[in-house]
Amino acid sequence: MVSIEKANEVTLELLQAMMGLVGQLNPQSVPPFPKELEALLNSECATLFIAREGEEGPIAGMATLVLYRVPTGLRGYIEDVVVYEHLRGKGIGEALTRACLDAARQAGAPSVSLTSNPARVAANGLYQKMGFERRNTNVYRYLFRESRAQEK
Repeated sequence: MVSIEKANEVTLELLQAMMGLVGQLNPQSVPPFPKELEALLNSECATLFIAREGEEGPIAGMATLVLYRVPTGLRGYIEDVVVYEHLRGKGIGEALTRACLDAARQAGAPSVSLTSNPARVAANGLYQKMGFERRNTNVYRYLFRESRAQEK
């Protein structure tokens, strides 16, 4: 059984989970410091969901839903979906993604987008199985000079 909850406060358990999970998402990424995590949890446009195996088990994964308004309407975006590698294949990623979709629907978002690295074959298969459709679009990124130096 998987339980999903909204993360509401910075705890040692959450900080430790961030250290492990962020590294599995991208080994070059740095987990958030406590103040950064607090800012995320207090954000009006972002919701961090955490998954547990069972009601009171340790944190098994996370996902973030971002909702923001632009002139053409409300947008929903799912970011940083990750489950500990040893727990994958148990429906945790799907449960996290469904929690994000449910929250976006409740907020009135007409759709939700996400991106996934093509190398993440299982994740891409999951999103397609859940009904996500591949968009015909180009994704661009601009790195500020400081960020470029860190990525080398």
